[in-house]
Amino acid sequence: MTQKILISLGVLVAVVLGVLYARGLMHVHQGIAPPAALKPLALEKPAKPAPPVSFADAMGGRHALADFKGRYVLLNLWATWCAPCVAELPALARLKAQVPGLKVLAVDVGRDKPDAADAFLKSHEAAGLGTLVDNEVMLIRAFGAFGLPTTVLVDPAGKVIARAEGPAAWDAPGSVDYFKRLVGS
Repeated sequence: MTQKILISLGVLVAVVLGVLYARGLMHVHQGIAPPAALKPLALEKPAKPAPPVSFADAMGGRHALADFKGRYVLLNLWATWCAPCVAELPALARLKAQVPGLKVLAVDVGRDKPDAADAFLKSHEAAGLGTLVDNEVMLIRAFGAFGLPTTVLVDPAGKVIARAEGPAAWDAPGSVDYFKRLVGS
């Protein structure tokens, strides 16, 4: 009887350890599917390392995407001449305000100067995003953006785990809940 109990206990421990081990290998995003409001956001399978890109802020300072490793990053590529981009900018600003654990980076890839991009964001209820520009068109090439807006979700390990081509309802209640669960806030 004691031998059967020990074998059963050993099997139970092995199963529990196996589950814990497997969960440790699973990325958080694999267990959380994007809601219907984020229909354009498709999970990347397999996740790929984010390219080594950088962009400038309003003061001309350079920032590398890799600087944000350790956090979830929602990187949005937009331009002032792109109507769908302009329409979704306020939603991205509201998402950023509602989910502080998510680093929302909206980068103007339309070759605007930082002061012009800053004024544009302010006039379109999106000043909360902060002014970021890519005058070198590095991001469009690196992410293979064939249209705008293009948005990528980068995990804390620096891997692109999801991508959206076209606008999305970033500030819809389901979207906000999704990102809060994703970042653990």
